[in-house]
Amino acid sequence: MALTERELQKKMEQKPLKRRGKTAVIKARDVGIKFNAEQRREDFKTFTHNLLTKRRKKSEFWALKGIDLTVYNGDIIGVIGFNGAGKTTLCRVIAKLLRPDLGKISVKGEVSALLSLGTGFKQELTGRENIYLNGMMLGFSRKEIDDIYQEIVDFSGLGHFVEEPIKVYSRGMRARLGFSIAAMIEPEILVLDEALSAGDIEFNERATAKTREIVSQTRAVVIVSHSINYIENNCTKVIWIEKGEIQAAGDPAEVCERYRERVKEKKASQRKVRFARFKKTESVVGDRTAVKIKNLGVNFKLEHKTFWALKNVNMTVKEGEVVGVIGHNGAGKTTLCRALCGLLRADRGKVKVKGDVTALLSLGAGFNRQLPGRDNIYLNGLMLGIPRRQLDEIFSDIVAFAELEKFIDTPVKYYSSGMLSRLGFSVAVSTDPDIFIIDEVLSAGDASFNEKASERLQEMIAGSKAVIVVSHSMRFIQTVCTRVIWMKGGRVMYDGDPEEAVSRYREDVRRGRRFKSTQRGG
Repeated sequence: MALTERELQKKMEQKPLKRRGKTAVIKARDVGIKFNAEQRREDFKTFTHNLLTKRRKKSEFWALKGIDLTVYNGDIIGVIGFNGAGKTTLCRVIAKLLRPDLGKISVKGEVSALLSLGTGFKQELTGRENIYLNGMMLGFSRKEIDDIYQEIVDFSGLGHFVEEPIKVYSRGMRARLGFSIAAMIEPEILVLDEALSAGDIEFNERATAKTREIVSQTRAVVIVSHSINYIENNCTKVIWIEKGEIQAAGDPAEVCERYRERVKEKKASQRKVRFARFKKTESVVGDRTAVKIKNLGVNFKLEHKTFWALKNVNMTVKEGEVVGVIGHNGAGKTTLCRALCGLLRADRGKVKVKGDVTALLSLGAGFNRQLPGRDNIYLNGLMLGIPRRQLDEIFSDIVAFAELEKFIDTPVKYYSSGMLSRLGFSVAVSTDPDIFIIDEVLSAGDASFNEKASERLQEMIAGSKAVIVVSHSMRFIQTVCTRVIWMKGGRVMYDGDPEEAVSRYREDVRRGRRFKSTQRGG
């Protein structure tokens, strides 16, 4: 049962929060947000499409209902819940991107919101140009951005890549640049919606320290994340949202534990969705080679030098293997995936892939944001080579697997990162590829969906398929993968046992942390 504002206030007084001030910077009272295909939020393109196709929404739904919330100076508010619970909608209301249909919200101070990776980035422009573009969109003069430009670049760790177009960045690089811009402009209120999900271990530690620094300067931070441990360890107050309503709010440990119990309940009650096109068999690593890479090298021509994103990479993947790829942002993981898909040409060496490849390299890749989820399933399915008749047969399975029944006729521009992740993954796993490549697309998924996704990957390789997974979730990698490759600086540092690979990577992160600490001390 949801706590009332008075009960929540009493709980806060019983356990004083770190640096909690008496000044309220955000006040929400009985806030409700309703989505409907006919309402004013539709732009002209969407309205015209719906009119021409004579499509009408089956029903309206409330994305938020009766939200009561008070945020004080110094608060770090963690927001948790399943995909589609209303977390992203709440962030958009706080950032003044959505106006409540019911109730009122008061926000005192300038808000800097990072609601998705690369929001506002222009693909053809360089990182440098996007820094200035985003900074000016946030109301800063060119001189003000000049003063903090180098700090943004240094914090992001992009180095020479800041002069390259955003379109060549990996998801992790976009996450780092987006966070660095949002944090360095010194907002009064910082809103982060799954902005760190693609960050590596080292960057997430620095981002956590930066978040605390922002709060120490009497600002408030609202963080949405599916990393419950991160929320529990770094927030002063936690809000759990489900079906648009606050289920619990208050002490991080207490609320997070209640949410973990809810995750277990949902997993136990979930209907098992099996796609009709697949027959489950035993998963066995075979002798036949699915992928062969020999002395692979890929370079980018930067402004001042040639940068080798991959150097002398050698790798053989057998049918039936699930290969995890880990490493820092910029280690070459995404470049490797693009080379395997044929999106990048090898400058040295050879890549041989035996069979059809399906790659899920980014959230919502290929989605038309003006179209609803229903149309995007057909659009993406046809692009992946699935005949229309087969899409008709498996459509309901895709929707059920993605758990988007209520939102399937809503334009995907209203979807959260988690909803985009679920829809993209669900369409991709309805194919029957020989090789399936996944680059950090499950980072925005909730715990329950990721559990289901793990089972689905294991089912896919049962038909002698090979799966290659890039992820910063070490638990996911250790659970799902039969073998793990650790990359650093474009090279393979280790290839073998998952536990050993993760251990070596974590030790490398610790060494880097100690080295930086020594440098600062010197």
